Amino acid sequence: MKLVIQRTSQASVTINNIIVAEIKKGLVVLVGIENADTQEDIDWLCRKICGLRIFSDDDGKMNLSIQDIKGDIIVVSQFTLHASTKKGNRPSYIKAAKPEIAIPLYEAFKQTLQTHLQKPIQSGEFGADMKVSLINDGPVTIIIDSKEKV
Repeated sequence: MKLVIQRTSQASVTINNIIVAEIKKGLVVLVGIENADTQEDIDWLCRKICGLRIFSDDDGKMNLSIQDIKGDIIVVSQFTLHASTKKGNRPSYIKAAKPEIAIPLYEAFKQTLQTHLQKPIQSGEFGADMKVSLINDGPVTIIIDSKEKV
């Protein structure tokens, strides 16, 4: 499972001109799921997200987590995170899980993250054409791949 985490001061997801998710201070988490992903990957990533100290304390140092600031999270599925560009100019998505595998894992990821965060999270819709808008605060962008946790 591959994630792109962006610290934001404001973010939203729009589908068919309807805002389906909207937050102020918090995180936008883009989630790419591959065939080899399991609940173990989900658990590790959710603990990591909730513990990341990427928000500024009173001294301006990144010492606070999403839980410390009581921030919000939007989760968005994004199979293109598994794009392979090694050959040619057209990306291959061979590593990205098919919907029958990815959707249950995506739903499990959202539920597990909500449990760890101890508050509701918002999300886009799996497979939908979404418009994601955000103000990247910092900018702070973190990439995490659960297959590289060692």
